[in-house]
Amino acid sequence: MPKAKKIFIEGIWKDNPIFRQILGICSALAVTNLMLNSLVMGIGLIFVTSFSSLTVSILRTFTPKHIRMMVQTLIISSYVIIVDIILKAYYPAMSEALGPYVGLIITNCIIMGRCEAFAQNNPPLASFLDGIASGIGYAFILLFIAFFRELAGFGTLFGIPVLGAWWMKWSIMVMPPGAFFMLAIVLWLARNLSPEDEKEKEGVTA
Repeated sequence: MPKAKKIFIEGIWKDNPIFRQILGICSALAVTNLMLNSLVMGIGLIFVTSFSSLTVSILRTFTPKHIRMMVQTLIISSYVIIVDIILKAYYPAMSEALGPYVGLIITNCIIMGRCEAFAQNNPPLASFLDGIASGIGYAFILLFIAFFRELAGFGTLFGIPVLGAWWMKWSIMVMPPGAFFMLAIVLWLARNLSPEDEKEKEGVTA
């Protein structure tokens, strides 16, 4: 399974959708004030990305090139509707908390990007694994950002008090500026932890 290992390394780290490709920023900023919200959004995106990639790959030889983007959007929206229905039926509070961001998964560039760049040119199993890997990479960054935002802003993790009454809550961390601040730190850390990857990309671009 060396190919599967490579797909996961690429999706989770080397080609991470957020800090490498700078995709999916809207939801990364919007839902990361709480870890539970981030976890549910991450699971939803893993489901949609993996099954959308699988379906696109299965249908790739039957889909005319000139309408492939429309077909991909239809496939993605079908899986997003499934996620939305499940949340509304079994977890209405979370559905209300995430609001329109579940529906906006349809326009998430991560999913469209993996369908077009990978699933359109690779077999179903590899495409399914690529979708899972990209979704995990996305969810990992969401949870990383949410960990610090919720801890500093509310003194809790997954809604459970951690720091106690003595902690002075940093209100800015649960506001939009806190999201931008944490995302900037994530981007800075990622680019400094693996500068060799950045040099490789610069070499390819040049």
